[in-house]
Amino acid sequence: MQPKFSLPLVLLSVLAATGFAIHWIHSETRVYRLSIATGSKEGEYYAFAQALSTVVSRHNPKIKITVEESAGAQQNLEWLEQGKTQLAIVQSDTPSQPSARAVAYLFPEVFHLVARTNAGIENIDDLRDKRIALMPKGSGSYDLFWVLSQHYDLQETDFTAMPMPPDQAYAQLRQGKVDALFRVMALGNPGMSQLLKQSQSKLVPIDQVESLRLSLPYLESSRIPKGTYDGGSPIPPEDLPVVGVRAVLIGRDTVKPEVIQEITRTLFEFRNEIVAIYPRAATMRLPDAGEDLGLPLHPGSKAFYNRDQPNFIVEYAESIGLAFSVGVLLVSGLWQLRLWLEGRQKNRADSYNLEILALLEQVLKTDDLQELEAIQHQLFEILRQVVVDLDTDRISPESFQSFTFPWEMAISALRHRETILMQQCQSSHVP
Repeated sequence: MQPKFSLPLVLLSVLAATGFAIHWIHSETRVYRLSIATGSKEGEYYAFAQALSTVVSRHNPKIKITVEESAGAQQNLEWLEQGKTQLAIVQSDTPSQPSARAVAYLFPEVFHLVARTNAGIENIDDLRDKRIALMPKGSGSYDLFWVLSQHYDLQETDFTAMPMPPDQAYAQLRQGKVDALFRVMALGNPGMSQLLKQSQSKLVPIDQVESLRLSLPYLESSRIPKGTYDGGSPIPPEDLPVVGVRAVLIGRDTVKPEVIQEITRTLFEFRNEIVAIYPRAATMRLPDAGEDLGLPLHPGSKAFYNRDQPNFIVEYAESIGLAFSVGVLLVSGLWQLRLWLEGRQKNRADSYNLEILALLEQVLKTDDLQELEAIQHQLFEILRQVVVDLDTDRISPESFQSFTFPWEMAISALRHRETILMQQCQSSHVP
């Protein structure tokens, strides 16, 4: 019977071991292929994504990221929701989708309003009756312009909005076919620097950030530092107040946490390598504790951000130690109390047993039936006291059990002695 039973067990063990081995080999050799939605190939998002893909692949050969050109933030979110891409870059004000999870804050972007110097545009309100080049529909820049114009009480009929690709917008401004252009982008963009140097144009300030935050809480107060786009003849000539918004890397909620955690780790631990390829990545920062990134945080990123936080035991070590010490003292005290009570109970039971032994000795020595009757009364009185003590926990059940044996022995001896004395009495009265 034993060989018949052990053979299936051995086969099952071999199959299980083989299954675990195959799973381990698969997990060790698997390559995770992701795609990231960005924007136009000339834009900041595409350039950053290329740098990220290069550095991630360099340090994590099992993770391959393909950079996808898109029409802008709205299409990025649509592709992420549809599962066409697993990563995307959007602005922090972009309306989210159910499957989108925040991964990391990237570089800040600021509102750039560039106007021809002869167009008479000194502030946002001066855009009335002007031709304005906007970024393509569906882009974050396009959507943010309408929020900005509505805040300044500009209606769509107050100016001529002309959506177009960035290169075309720059060319139109140089040629005087538009009076201004609006774009949200990272500071120091080479294309913007070239435009400001080669055309008769200037940057226009944008203020009222705090009131703008009432409708878009993710906007930030920012500035374009003096000389950002030209240090020789400073452009701008002074620090220029503007509005900022953060670019955010997001991921689909179905991406494995360990993959997102590794990408997040690469972003911050190998940031210098990313900066070498894309310098504006130097402004990336870890989110502050409890900071709202505008989306639920991906579990993988959360694991990375919380890596240095002590676990529950470490964080509350002192409190746990104090509670443990108090618990040990309490248990020790209760144990000592129990031993003391048991000792008292045992001592009380022993005193009853000594009384019984003394009465037993009297039983064996007496020749008087009346004295035996008195001893019997004492024995039953002792039994009554012991029962009362048992009910009031003055002696333990174990002590009661040890008491009953000598008591019963004393009663038996008393009955036997009584019988002998009665027989002697009867014999002495026989003629």
